[in-house]
Amino acid sequence: MITRVLMLAGATLAASLALCSVAAAAPGEVQQRLNNQQQRIDRGVANGRLTHGEAARDESHDARMEAAKQRDRMEHGGHLTAAEHARLNDRENNNSQRIYDKKHNDVTAPPR
Repeated sequence: MITRVLMLAGATLAASLALCSVAAAAPGEVQQRLNNQQQRIDRGVANGRLTHGEAARDESHDARMEAAKQRDRMEHGGHLTAAEHARLNDRENNNSQRIYDKKHNDVTAPPR
């Protein structure tokens, strides 16, 4: 019984935190994150931590995310719903982790 109550409390807390993060998001947050990630990719290529192939794949992920954002906005009169914003935020989190992993995977671009 206590385990069940604790599981329910944990699930409620997790749901509340997820809703708070969606509600607290600024309107331009998705675009700002895309801009920040592009800068991270550019710096990774410049310092040799990312190969051109890795950078191209990361930029492809960002381009698909931008297209999804535009598609979602078109469907809802130029605005993202809270669910769409949360989905895009999750995708950004995953892509951000992918960029980090690639920059720290000991594969470097050959020196110029």
